[in-house]
Amino acid sequence: MRQSSFRRTTSAAEIQKMESRFHSLLLLLPLLTFLSLNPVCESGGGGGGTGVIKVNYKFAGSDASLSALRAHDDVRHLSNLAGVDLPLGGTGRADGSGLYYAKIGIGTPSKDYYVQVDTGSDITWVNCIQCRQCPRRGYHGIELTLYDPKDSLTGKFVSCDQDFCKEIGGGLAGCNANSSCLYTESYRDGSYTIGYFVEDVVQYDRVSGDLQTKSTNGSVIFGCGAQQSGDLGPSDDALDGILGFGKSNSSMLSQLASSGRVKKMFAHCLDGVNGGGIFAIGHVVQPQVNTTPLVPNQPHYNVNMTAIQVGHDYLNLTADIYMGDKKGAIIDSGTTLAYLPQVIYDPLVKKILSWQMDLKLQLLHDQYTCFDFSGSVDDGFPTVTLHFQNSLTLKVYPHEYIFPFEDLMCIGWQNSGLESQDKRNITLLGDLVLSNKLILYDLEKQAIGWTEYNCSSSIQIKDEITGSVHLVGPHTLSGGCNFNPHVIFLLLMALLHGLIVAGIL
Repeated sequence: MRQSSFRRTTSAAEIQKMESRFHSLLLLLPLLTFLSLNPVCESGGGGGGTGVIKVNYKFAGSDASLSALRAHDDVRHLSNLAGVDLPLGGTGRADGSGLYYAKIGIGTPSKDYYVQVDTGSDITWVNCIQCRQCPRRGYHGIELTLYDPKDSLTGKFVSCDQDFCKEIGGGLAGCNANSSCLYTESYRDGSYTIGYFVEDVVQYDRVSGDLQTKSTNGSVIFGCGAQQSGDLGPSDDALDGILGFGKSNSSMLSQLASSGRVKKMFAHCLDGVNGGGIFAIGHVVQPQVNTTPLVPNQPHYNVNMTAIQVGHDYLNLTADIYMGDKKGAIIDSGTTLAYLPQVIYDPLVKKILSWQMDLKLQLLHDQYTCFDFSGSVDDGFPTVTLHFQNSLTLKVYPHEYIFPFEDLMCIGWQNSGLESQDKRNITLLGDLVLSNKLILYDLEKQAIGWTEYNCSSSIQIKDEITGSVHLVGPHTLSGGCNFNPHVIFLLLMALLHGLIVAGIL
């Protein structure tokens, strides 16, 4: 028995529905093309993310001085004593303004600000709405943001009679209770910032797992920059401000630690090869780092240097020369080069150049000792080893202290004796020697240490709450758009789901 054949007749309504499906699919093609040519940006760039989180600040309506922060409930603090991961970007350039910068969120709603990491500064500040000459675009085209305390639900001014202003000696003559606490911050290159203090919620990333973070916040008093000069003004290297991670109570680290939100210890690993690197607050357990004690009663991170070795030879200098009036050497991530007193600089450069006796030296811009050299600097010049108290050493390789500049090779060591008289004895070690090393600052033990490290790899931070250890990875921030295929996939799935629910697909 033959099976009967059946031919289904398609109704006009079904044909219309099929045509609708076809046209819907055609509508997806422009979207796919647009997404492929215009990658979706991850939240957190430029002018702030899209999400708005209402923050109920404990000290709203009252004076949140350092004293009040220190008296904050210890039980509440324990929930915040995990590590902190601050995204880091930029690159150190010996022939210009070396820039390593972090991204933080400020205000409610939060906006993103790019600030230079500076362990030599005690004050964190960002450019304020009153600053007329401040740039709107800066390093690598980053879109800069002027902070306006009136735009933030949690922003408020700091007055002269508040404890913070009194403790840091802020405010000028004639400053009264109803006046804003003013500040002025000057830097070694002659640049300065002038403004007033404000208080607001700062958003940052708390380490929650291996290479994972959760957003958290804390109240911080910082400078609102109304006027800048020098390298802080308009330039291709401009940023929103400076993230002060110095030793004093006014630094961001000290304020967060005083409120019990973080441990008073942090580390950075500046990637001199790929740019960016690691900047984390918390107890670093891996890699293990040997430390040397900080020189007491000094405003900066000073350590005792005991000797300098060039290749296998030691400079013939007495111990008191290295001490620099018993102040030691300053470790400063906000400085690009390394500065030595003339009594150290002269024999060091002489010993380095003795490895290539036929060099014709040139002095560029009255500061760089340069020469023509076409070979490998690592093969042609010695490693310089700095020795410190507690047998801690720091190796500086030729490619780290010799850099190309105007078709020549130049020595990055600088003579601080050429500076003003009050700086003639300064030994200051900047990114020239700090790059490609994990630098650990332990203010609870008043020690600092370092180890050679691949800054494009990860470090391990201990969670003080659970005792567990988590990985913190490197960052390479840029002002551009970050391609996120997961976001594109989710958008497409949402669109397709909507079409199916509507009965079109």
